[in-house]
Formats: sequence, structure tokens, C-alpha cells
Amino acid sequence: MKTPNSQADAGRPALPDALRRPLQGEAELHDVKHREDDRGVPVLQRNEPDGAATSFPLLLVAICLTVYASLYPFADWRDQGISPLNFLFAPWPRYWTGFDVGINLAGYAPLGFLLVLAALRSARIKWAVSAAVLAAALLSLCMEALQSYLPSRVPSNVDLLLNIAGAWVGGCTAWLLEKIGALQRWSRFRDRWFAIDAGGALALLVLWPVALLFPASVPMGLGQVFERLELALAEALADTPFLDWLPVRDIELQPLVPGAELLCVALGALIPCLLAYCVIRAVWQRAVFALVMLTAGLAASGLSAALSYGPEHAWAWLDAPVRAGLVLAALLALLLLPVRRRGAAAFTLLALAIHLGLLNQAPASAYFAQTLQTWEQGRFIRFNGMVQWLGWLWPYAALFYVLARLSGPTPPQRADT
Repeated sequence: MKTPNSQADAGRPALPDALRRPLQGEAELHDVKHREDDRGVPVLQRNEPDGAATSFPLLLVAICLTVYASLYPFADWRDQGISPLNFLFAPWPRYWTGFDVGINLAGYAPLGFLLVLAALRSARIKWAVSAAVLAAALLSLCMEALQSYLPSRVPSNVDLLLNIAGAWVGGCTAWLLEKIGALQRWSRFRDRWFAIDAGGALALLVLWPVALLFPASVPMGLGQVFERLELALAEALADTPFLDWLPVRDIELQPLVPGAELLCVALGALIPCLLAYCVIRAVWQRAVFALVMLTAGLAASGLSAALSYGPEHAWAWLDAPVRAGLVLAALLALLLLPVRRRGAAAFTLLALAIHLGLLNQAPASAYFAQTLQTWEQGRFIRFNGMVQWLGWLWPYAALFYVLARLSGPTPPQRADT
């Protein structure tokens, strides 16, 4: 029995095979869409280079931190009357340390890695490693040239070469991972574990352990900026009538009582777990990821203490309130495993608000102030700028991300959630 469409087609001349191929390709595309719809993964999302959604935010952060670390402390700019590129032809320095070599290599390796990753995932840039090394070399050249105007920084041709070498190592690492299929496996893993719009959350979660490397007055406490902002604003408005407009505290900030410190530590460790729950679907996947994040937080805090006070004091910060806070964070993370993703975003917002409110009521301890001097004036000065701003701004970036997630439309979800 012929349908009306088949009767109409019967009177038409048969098309050549060459003209029928697009229709066959269209049928194949329909089959692909049908299979993808059965899995709940939109076709455009599958074909889109999902790694770029994470690599581009991380690349922007890496560039900003590299610029800040290269030009820190941004003070006493002056013109020496010589060409800013004069360092290129200067003799090599007679003295150098392994730490300087390592930090210059390591500082640009993530930048090279992310540049190549972004180029590979965008599929619009050929010769990704060469382009990434050239971009990193131009950035390093600009930073070294600008250092000639800073009295506390010394431009160096050796630093330039080490930065280029670090970017090349990072870029070759990304290229090798792509060639052996590791990035494709990561893409498949990302599709299985994370939501379609997980790029921003993943970037924040990757940066969280790095932000913990900057010494904090309260363990797991990120975003303690009130006291420094108050001091910086007072210095900026000194000798102006606007200084009288600033609110004046009647009493100095008091150290947190053990119960408040316990809650602050617990929320600081819980926040990245809740942020992960916003983009992870299955309960068992959330449990595994929460364990990974808590372990990463412990390791990063221990490394920070070891760098600041010595390896023998790596775990001296684990006193009774901190241990109790970490246990509470693990229990809360376990209890909140079944919560829906939008509910997880709401809990993240609440935890961030309470955590920042508590943390910014705590003063910087004497030991903390001494530690900051070690980082800001000692051999950590190059590393200081790359993690200091992360430690200050990470929770506020997470706050804006969660607010945008809650205020926006519900993102598309896969059928297997």
C-alpha cells in the first residue's frame, strides 16, 4: 500500500546516485541523532570539543597569574634610561640556584600545556606546540622587558630561555597526551561523570588545591581579605577627607573560638565537594570525587606548611578543632550525596556565605604574619603572586559561579542521570 508521499514520488524520475548521496548522509546523521538521543547526549555537545570549555578558563587564569607573578609587587616603577630589551644581550648571570631554575620552568609549563590543549581542542590552529611556544615566548619577553622598570625585579635572558623551555615541555606533554589518546579518554570520562555545562566548575575545582598552597591563618580558609582590604583602603585614602567616611571598628578582631574554627574548617573543606555535586550526576561518583577533593585539600595544606615551616612541621596545623572540622566535612559530604544538582548549588551558596562571614572575622595570627613575610620577601616571591590571588579570590569566583548557575535556566541533562 502506497502512502500519499510515495505516490507523489512514483511520478518523479529516479535521481542519479551522486545526487542521492547527500540524502544517504542525512539518513546517517538521523541515525546518529537517534542513537545519541537514546543516551540523552545532544549531538552538538558530543561533537563539540568539550575540553575547550575547561581549558580556556584555566588558560585565562594561568595568563593572569603569570603576569601578576612576573610584575609583583607593582611598586616604584622607574625609567633607567636604557632599552627594556637590553637584557637580551647581557652576559649570563654568574650565580643561580636550582630553585630559580625550577620555578621558571614550572611557571610556564602549565601555560604551554593549556595553550596547546586549547589549540588542539579548538581544531582551528595547526602546529599547536610551535604556536604555543611562540605565544609563551612573546609573553615572557614582554614580562622580562617590563621588569626593567621595577627596582625589585631583574630581567634576565636566562629566565626568558627557561620560561620558553618550560612552555615547550608543557606543550609537548599536552601534544603527547593527545597522540596517545589520553585526552580522548578524558573526554569520554568527562561525558560519563560530569554534566554538559561542567567547564566552569571543573576549572574552579582544579584551582582549589593550588589556592590552598598559599598559607592561610585558618586551615582550609580561602577568601580572608577583609583586614587587608581595610588596611589598603585606609592607606589609599590617607590625607584625604574621605578617610573619615570609613567605618571604624571599636575593637580589634578576635581569634575564632574552637567551635567557630571547627565550623570554618568544615565548611572550607565541604565547599569544593558541594561544588562538584553541582555537576556530577551519580551518587557513587560524587562519593569518589568528594574523597579525592578532601585528600587533595589535606595534601595541599600539608605541602604549604612544609614549604613555610619545614617538612618536620608539615602536619602541625592538624590540631583538635581542625581534625574535628575535617571529620564534620566528610560526614556532611556523605549526607548530602543524594541532593539534586540545583539543591547542591543552593547549599554551596549557603556554605560560602557562612564560611566567608566567619573567616573574615578572624585576625591574622603572629605566626601567619611571619609566614607571609617568608613568602613575600624570601625565595617564594616568584611563586607568591601565582597563589596569593587564588587564595583570596577563589571563593568569590565560586560564589559568582553558583549565583549564575542558580539564576540561569536549568541546563540540559542526559537521559541517564
